[in-house]
Amino acid sequence: MDSSFPTLGILGGGQLGKMMTAEAVRMSVETRLLSPKEAGPMQPYAGAQVGDWTDPEVLRPFVSGCDVVTVESEWAPADAAADVLPDDAALWPSTETLSLIKDKGVQKQHLADAGCPVPDFVRCETLDEALDAADTLGYPVLLKQYRGAYDGYGNATATSEAELREAWPDLAAKDGALVETFADFTRELAVQVARRPGGNQVVYPVAYTEQRDHRCHAVEVPADIDNDIAKKARQIAQDAVDAVEGVGLIAVELFEMPDGRVLVNELAPRPHNTGHYSIEGCATSQFENHVRAVLDWPLGAPRLRTPVAVMVNVLGRREGSPPRTEGLDRALNTEGVSPHIYGKPDVRPGRKMGHVTALGTDRADTRKRAEMAAGAIEL
Repeated sequence: MDSSFPTLGILGGGQLGKMMTAEAVRMSVETRLLSPKEAGPMQPYAGAQVGDWTDPEVLRPFVSGCDVVTVESEWAPADAAADVLPDDAALWPSTETLSLIKDKGVQKQHLADAGCPVPDFVRCETLDEALDAADTLGYPVLLKQYRGAYDGYGNATATSEAELREAWPDLAAKDGALVETFADFTRELAVQVARRPGGNQVVYPVAYTEQRDHRCHAVEVPADIDNDIAKKARQIAQDAVDAVEGVGLIAVELFEMPDGRVLVNELAPRPHNTGHYSIEGCATSQFENHVRAVLDWPLGAPRLRTPVAVMVNVLGRREGSPPRTEGLDRALNTEGVSPHIYGKPDVRPGRKMGHVTALGTDRADTRKRAEMAAGAIEL
């Protein structure tokens, strides 16, 4: 391994970039962030820049001197960065991996072709094809936008032909949309996998994720599931990450089905909300292992520090700017709880503004403390 400290470029300036940078700086990795607009989370760092991140004249000086460039989200312009990347630098995840993941139709087809278990689906170019697919799969079905969806935006559940017709114009692009059978799951799970360029990887514990209004509300780790299901989930997550040749931290969202099957819902080629618990909860956080993986450094242990970790998101409750910090003192006064406020300058109802993580030995008590602390913070 090169003995000099490397420089890491991050395309993005939101909370994920902020938390990546915090881990990189701790290890004396010089870090640069590039965002297309002012982003509050990245402001504490001297290496933060704002500019047109699709412009080669902006990207070229940004990537110059970087040993590795990574992305905060799959929608960052990795292709444009790769075009001006120095010959001795790397971009992880690769543009090939990102192209397989950022389009949900391509992702689902690739995973299915690789033998990964997924819900039944049809890639539909036209409304007529979507209606035929729904008839074949049986209602209800999910209509999914191919690109740009997040936190429930870009998906619609259709229980009838009329609802599918209504949702199609909003979600379908020129190349159509994805129609997927509605997975009547027992619970939603998530597994984080950190993988180096050569394939060496570590797998985090299986997390139970609770959704409210199509957004992740809480994460409990380890998931309260049978050992056989946990083992299966971890193996399927590894297989899915290998299938896309992911490098860095890749989050695998899963469905546990009533019959014991575990299905892949979606992949995210980056640290993920369902892994935030790992900052306090694991020997090595998902953000540190992302930095280690893209730099091709040895990976840290993903084991839990305590028997139970619970993360609860802190959402915006109003519209406006700047955010207030009412209740933060009460959250800080809650035993065994660590609050994280992302520093976003604008508040919207339902927007992820932060999270809290509680550690403990009893699942119910740990969840109670996390909920109390998150509920106390009003932004």
